[in-house]
Amino acid sequence: MMLLQLLFLPLLASLLVLLSGNKWAARVALGLSLIEVVLTWLTYQEFNQGGAAMLTFFQEWISNPKISFHLGLDGLGLTMVALTNFLTPLIILSAFNRNIENSRGYFALITLMQFALVGVFMAMDGMLYYIFWELALIPIYFIALRWGGTNRVPVTLKFFIYTLAGSLLMLFGFIMLYWYNPNHSFDIRDFYSNAICSCKQGWLFWLFFLAYAIKIPIVPFHTWQADTYKESPTQGTMLLSGIMLKMGTYSLLRWLLPILPSGVNEWAPLAITLCVIGIVYASVIAIMQSDLKKLLAYSSVAHVGLISAGIFALNMQGLQGSVVQMVAHGINVVGLFFCADIILNRTQQVNIDNLGGIRNVAPQFNTLFMVIVLGSVALPLTNGFVGEFLLLFGVYEYNTWLSVFAGLTIILGAVYMLRMFQRIMLGNVSDATSAFQDLLWNEKLVLGVIVLAIIVTGIYPKPILDLSKPALEIILNKATIK
Repeated sequence: MMLLQLLFLPLLASLLVLLSGNKWAARVALGLSLIEVVLTWLTYQEFNQGGAAMLTFFQEWISNPKISFHLGLDGLGLTMVALTNFLTPLIILSAFNRNIENSRGYFALITLMQFALVGVFMAMDGMLYYIFWELALIPIYFIALRWGGTNRVPVTLKFFIYTLAGSLLMLFGFIMLYWYNPNHSFDIRDFYSNAICSCKQGWLFWLFFLAYAIKIPIVPFHTWQADTYKESPTQGTMLLSGIMLKMGTYSLLRWLLPILPSGVNEWAPLAITLCVIGIVYASVIAIMQSDLKKLLAYSSVAHVGLISAGIFALNMQGLQGSVVQMVAHGINVVGLFFCADIILNRTQQVNIDNLGGIRNVAPQFNTLFMVIVLGSVALPLTNGFVGEFLLLFGVYEYNTWLSVFAGLTIILGAVYMLRMFQRIMLGNVSDATSAFQDLLWNEKLVLGVIVLAIIVTGIYPKPILDLSKPALEIILNKATIK
């Protein structure tokens, strides 16, 4: 019953926000998202005290083809649901004190997307998972299309076509898995117990990998990302970068590795090579950027490239590093894009060359922004360090030379992030920053919570590691060919 409450509360919130009117929409959305945080905590307590490997809810749905309403939460899924429900109220709160036209529609779409994201991380039936996967695309499409920048229409259309094409490949893959398993069902348990021959797994791998590579995104399937992040409204960009791309990395762990182990082992060398190439490529492009939002977008490509490389290293260090870094990246990137929104809102500038000296007029913003930047560059005792250390260790165990190139993410990341911070925050004030106002109450609260999360999870990542380890051991065992 707890799983149903956790899943459907955001859907109920979306309806209530839509009915509440523009004046109360933000408050209703925030209040209900905080109730969802409480439900997440209660679910975590039930999971810990129950001692079960997974909390489940199962109900037969469609008999032919056999599709079930099968929900489940193990340590991996619960970590992703917790990340989603932790970030959503911060994303909603970040929009306070902003003039948003038709705000009830805006916040209703945000909570609807929360419903779809939680569904993706809880679904244990392939077709149910696909429904939530596609549903998550709808609210972000309208958020970007309705409240985005001047070039939003062609950019959003490109994003929609890219992700829809990948989704259709995945749908075809699920249909093939359905026919190849003796029970003819979409249940993940039947998929896990399949004995599909290696020749079929080889081409099935690409149906799923392409869908996830587009969503993550992995180079060269990333071309939709930078422009979409730039043109989307800030809360849309936060949802995309902080949570939605985790659908792809989570799905590599949940749906690709354990279901198609022969295909994964056959194509992992190419996949991990693409990931490492993406790390270096995106980092170099980020160094060349003068547009703040695009710099952060390419930074995100580099970070998720390392997460994906750790997953395809197929060892426990890489898998645990990927989960820790998914959490860290989600927290950090939401903080970074909110800082970018504060700068844009105050100065009407995203060109780094036109900024400077903000530290002199906004010391509180300077301090919080600096901690978030340090977390992003993986300073020890911040959340970014734990994940990157484990990921690089995992890639090193897989291949020494690949780890050397993957390690460039630390050096190059420090270059573009610290140089960006220096050019924006230090030096003399410019015409654009001379009247820069320090943080408002909601901005202090959002950035303060993010900074606290960066420090706490950096100093003490054990709860995340302990929570996810049993599920990752099962996944690694199924993904390893004996």
